[in-house]
This record gives sequence, C-alpha cells and structure tokens, in this order.
Amino acid sequence: MPVESLTKKKIRMKNIVSNLKKEYPDSKCSLQYESSFQLLTATILSAQCTDERVNKVAKGMFSKYPSPNDIANLSIETIKKEIYSTGFYNNKAKSIKTMAETVVNDYGGNLPNNLAEMVKLPGVGRKTANVVLGTIHGIPSIVVDTHVTRITNLLKFVKTKNAVKIEYKLSKLINKNDWTLFAHLLIDHGRAVCIANRPQCHKCIIADYCPSKKGDK
Repeated sequence: MPVESLTKKKIRMKNIVSNLKKEYPDSKCSLQYESSFQLLTATILSAQCTDERVNKVAKGMFSKYPSPNDIANLSIETIKKEIYSTGFYNNKAKSIKTMAETVVNDYGGNLPNNLAEMVKLPGVGRKTANVVLGTIHGIPSIVVDTHVTRITNLLKFVKTKNAVKIEYKLSKLINKNDWTLFAHLLIDHGRAVCIANRPQCHKCIIADYCPSKKGDK
C-alpha cells in the first residue's frame, strides 16, 4: 500500500469533516453545565461513564453545590455519595475536591483559561482542559477521547493510542476552525454508526474515505 502524502491526508480529512458536518449538523458537547467549573467537573466525571449518567448526577450535585467554593468545602465522603453512580468514584471524588480547592485557593475561584495553567489542576489532563477551552472559551482545541482515538486509528490518520501524539498529528491535518467540533462529530458518529467492535460500514457516510471499511452486509 503506497504511503499517503500529507497533502492527500489533509484532503481526505477535509472530505471526512465535511461529510460528518452534514450528517450531524447539531453536533456539540453533550455535557450539561452552567459554568466553566461545572463543565470541568462534569468532564472529570465522564471518564468511563456515559454523558447521560453524568448529566443526571451533575444536575443533582450542582443544584446543591454549584460553585468551586461549595465543592471545596465538602468532605470527600459527601462527594463520593453524590457521584457514586458514575463509577471510579474514589479517584474522581479526590480529583474534584482537590481541583476545587486549588481553583479557590490559587485562582480566586475562577478557572484559568489557558492549557498550561489548566493542566496543573489536580485531575485535569489535556483532554479535560481542551473540552473547557474549546467549549467555553472558543479556543481551538482538539479533544482526544476514546471515540477519537479509535476512529482516527481506523481512518489510518494515526497509529497510536497516545492521546498527546494523536492531538499533535490531527492538528496538522484538520482546519483549525474545526478543531473543537471534530471530537463532537466523531463522538456522534462513533455512537451512531462506527460503533466499537461492530461498525456499520454499509451505512457509513465516510466509508469511501476509510481504509478500514468492511464490505456490505
């Protein structure tokens, strides 16, 4: 199989994004929030959990404890009880509490709005920070979650599961204006068509651009 040039990869990516935009015109962040802090907290909760479950849990928690100060003042045990059903609640509770404390003590209760500072917060990696930066601040940001990792590997744009390497490679291929939207498009597509372990290639809008596509069933 001939090596695909960077120019051809960019063209293929452009066609993929264009088709996905048409297929999912309302694609956006599915987490519900009323502040950047709430979105950051919800994103931490979303690890290994459905957005539907996170939204239900977050709605109940934020109705009682909406601000960083509110969360920072809670005990770990209280936070665990609030988020129990999202799974991995021990680690998540610790991350959320220490993150809230840091926001209150080091940033005056306001989240920083740049990647370098955000990733210093406990429990916040590049993916989590990029969700907030792209969604709240409109800063072009590529979020690399499980759907993005899986589908970009299937599309042969990357050959790694390292999120930082994937983010870097995709930044060279995607129009910067589409960076933030890209993950939402792949998440929608991954849930609807390119489902893990059972992709429905026969009805995939981007099958013509996918080296991994399977024959019609």
